[in-house]
Amino acid sequence: MFARRQAVVTRQLLAEFPAVALTGPRQVGKTTLALELGREQPSTYLDLESPRDLARLSEPELYFDEHPDQLVILDEVQRVPDLFPVLRGTIDRRRRSGSSAGHFLLLGSASIDLIAGASESLAGRLAVAELAPLSMLEVPGTGHRDLWVRGGFPDSLTAGSDAASVRWRQAFISTYLERDIPSLGPRVPGETLRRLWTMLAHRQGSPLNAAQLAAGLGVSGSTVARYIDLLVDLLLVRRLEPSASNLGKRLVRSPKVYVRDAGLVHALLGIDDFDALLSHPVAGMSWEGFVVQQLVQAAGGLVDATYYRATGGAKIDLVLTWPGGERWAVEIKRTATPKVSRGFRSASDDLGPDRSFFACPVDEPFPLSDAVTAIGPSALAELAAQRTATG
Repeated sequence: MFARRQAVVTRQLLAEFPAVALTGPRQVGKTTLALELGREQPSTYLDLESPRDLARLSEPELYFDEHPDQLVILDEVQRVPDLFPVLRGTIDRRRRSGSSAGHFLLLGSASIDLIAGASESLAGRLAVAELAPLSMLEVPGTGHRDLWVRGGFPDSLTAGSDAASVRWRQAFISTYLERDIPSLGPRVPGETLRRLWTMLAHRQGSPLNAAQLAAGLGVSGSTVARYIDLLVDLLLVRRLEPSASNLGKRLVRSPKVYVRDAGLVHALLGIDDFDALLSHPVAGMSWEGFVVQQLVQAAGGLVDATYYRATGGAKIDLVLTWPGGERWAVEIKRTATPKVSRGFRSASDDLGPDRSFFACPVDEPFPLSDAVTAIGPSALAELAAQRTATG
């Protein structure tokens, strides 16, 4: 068992909202976390992939009415989108009787927006939390190298060997392509999506060039965009949008695209272990994507994560903006001897961030200049989490 930071968030949301959706990719630990929360109060658990549990919901209103004082946990809720109007009616009846929170915990392997009608049906009644793969803040420091190489899915990270971890990730990818994506309805050829996913891994962290990807796949640019939208909705790919700052400069306007979990990047590219990763051309961008995931995950859902790049060479790998406008600029490199680049200085002059960091594998933070601090990604993730906690 890893202590999941999202447990605190989910517990608080259940105390405030009648329904909470806990989303995240398959095998990330949603069910484990939900059952842990369920043991803290009267609850009942239904797996909507189980025919027996589905049969219990043949009359869902009656079933929910028979469990009025329990937290009902519905796993893989995207399988039964017709439930959402029923949930709305049940929640409204309970509200009228004086029970305003903690009725339903919904687990889904896709963003809530992908589930037809969910957002509209439960507007004002539903809070959404995302459970991502394990992060540096949840794994002891001795495991951070494995976390980068194997990724944060618990079964991959804790596998008995690198080879077993790779086999798990390859099976995970195949399951998504052969079963999970087709079950959601979109008609997407599995082999085409695998090739796109692999191409995105090769181009980890690059600005999106849909025309180039489309040419490589033999499909249209709009088709590529639709497939990437699907991978984003399944919480497998991150689109990092460019900064919207209008500074009179010519800026790169395409989003950068990352496969979220570094372990999946490596499995898609056939990288088996740490030594193979260090000798692979993707190593630098894999590290960047890994650190971006750690920092965005630590900062939480209210932070606005973007990047900045001007055509003249000014660039910032990651810009974090909190509610209220505080802005952090982060350069990311895997080097123990960091140097602030001219491009980062120029971009910082453009944006005027409140704090500037160079995220690199160092043991202790130290100043690179009056304005820039070199810091390890784990320590920076802790700072981001603390900043979010203070509001």
